[in-house]
Amino acid sequence: MDLIPSNIRSLILDMDGVLWKSEEAIGNLPTIFARIRTRGLKVVFATNNGTRTPDQYVERLAGFGVKVEPWQVLTSSLVVAHLLKKRFPAGGPIFAIGESGLIAALTEKGFTPLAVEEAEKAQAVVIGVDRQINFAKMCEATLLVSHGVPFYATNPDKSFPTPRGIIPGAGAWFSVIVTATNVAPVYAGKPSPALIDEARRLLGTAKEETLVVGDRLDTDIAGGQAAGCPVAQVLSGVSSRGEGEAWRPEVDIIVEDLSTLVG
Repeated sequence: MDLIPSNIRSLILDMDGVLWKSEEAIGNLPTIFARIRTRGLKVVFATNNGTRTPDQYVERLAGFGVKVEPWQVLTSSLVVAHLLKKRFPAGGPIFAIGESGLIAALTEKGFTPLAVEEAEKAQAVVIGVDRQINFAKMCEATLLVSHGVPFYATNPDKSFPTPRGIIPGAGAWFSVIVTATNVAPVYAGKPSPALIDEARRLLGTAKEETLVVGDRLDTDIAGGQAAGCPVAQVLSGVSSRGEGEAWRPEVDIIVEDLSTLVG
């Protein structure tokens, strides 16, 4: 049975839980992407994980036998930099709490990431996952936000899975600043439609022609629905079939994994 509607011309794919779990591929990825190419479907990978650069993701995909171009990889860090560029067209100083993916995305858009010692010069605060996070960084971010400096976050994920279990995500870290200031950030990642909208712009297809595929209902599926696209939940990641069947608005397609979806 063909599970992908005939009007679909492109796929927006999440990665963690769809393509791999930790260091293990989910299914035979080279075969899966050969099927996608045979169908003539265009693909963009859209992830809330903004710690890596597109080039790093291209390298990781190549390690699983999948060849893609850097333009096909869209992260929450790229989208948050895009949102900041709209607000600050000339670029400028940003206090960024994050890793190489976020720093590279901001720099490419003409922004200057500041060290903690220079944080008070920032025209905006951006927070993502930072495995070197510390009290000084959180203090400076809180002081800036409490004084009215615009506050952005890469994504709202409260946690993400590792082989040992769940650890704090960007949402857990920015909740500290929210608790201290009563100010919520503008975020770029799913379920905000911003990441899906930008992915669809890269693909050049209409909403009804673009299928959003993900494993998490509260981010991937909610984000696709917020952007007005049909959605497919794969059961190879976080959310269960029961949760998917109970989700409202209704999920268009629920399948075991990406291999099952593409036939």
